[in-house]
Amino acid sequence: MREREIFAALTALPPLYVRLDGRAFHRLARALELARPFDQGFADAMATVARQLAADSGASPVFAYTFSDEISCFFTELPFGGRVEKLDSVLAAFAASALTIELGLTDPVAFDARVVFVDPASAFAYLAGRQAEAWRNHINAYAQAVLVGDGLSPREAAARLRGLASPALHELAYRHGVNLAETPAWQRRGTLVYRRPVEVSGRDPRTGEVATAIRSRAMIDRDLPLFNSEEGRALLARLIPGL
Repeated sequence: MREREIFAALTALPPLYVRLDGRAFHRLARALELARPFDQGFADAMATVARQLAADSGASPVFAYTFSDEISCFFTELPFGGRVEKLDSVLAAFAASALTIELGLTDPVAFDARVVFVDPASAFAYLAGRQAEAWRNHINAYAQAVLVGDGLSPREAAARLRGLASPALHELAYRHGVNLAETPAWQRRGTLVYRRPVEVSGRDPRTGEVATAIRSRAMIDRDLPLFNSEEGRALLARLIPGL
């Protein structure tokens, strides 16, 4: 019956992203009574899941970028022979399981997944675009929070904000004492997980001597530059071959 397995043989070629998006996480946010506009504990949990995807899932993406309820994993080599169904289903399942454990949940959560084909230039453009979306999410979250603080319901606040451009949202937040340029970098620019060399020490069991070595570790970077800046492009040039 294998011939009836629709798209089972559909394979992809790298480089590509697999983007994971939380399904109905607005309900999860209400159930957990997450702080608004940003909840540090939830953001830390998502960053940990991104690190586990990079280090522990067996899929070995080059890096993972996360903000809000999404994680984008970048691959230059593909697990599962590049089978799209496997890429999507395994990464989404791993992320959902990891987040369930990290948050100590009793009810299941779910991620959906999609494959995004790129070349070096579009790999950079994709990530810069997701970071721009993180910024839009950031300013809207703060603007909605200050209106809810003024007594509006979330629905009323969303209606009030609909169609407002970024400068108007900035001004609204500033009038309520919030300088959006001074909020934590992870709220404005997202979080990146990538491998960096670290020095580790250990005792040689044969000689008893302490020795140091350089190892690669998946690290969580919450203080990102703008990817479109010179510093940001230099960072990504180390991670995206051919950029």
